[in-house]
Amino acid sequence: MPFLYSSAFTPEDLDVLRGALDAWCAEKHIDIGSVEAQFAASTALDLYESGHDSHDKLLSALRGRKGL
Repeated sequence: MPFLYSSAFTPEDLDVLRGALDAWCAEKHIDIGSVEAQFAASTALDLYESGHDSHDKLLSALRGRKGL
């Protein structure tokens, strides 16, 4: 069952999330459809909701996240 978040995301939010995830995957040479990318996407959602709400902030937070 998919995890449901309590807040709704705007198209702009999704653009930031997808852009940062795409950039992170490209840097790591990870396919966007992989399990690793799914885990990173989940992490990105958490980071975004905790205030990393721009492409640069989110990408930086993903880069610094241990275990990714």
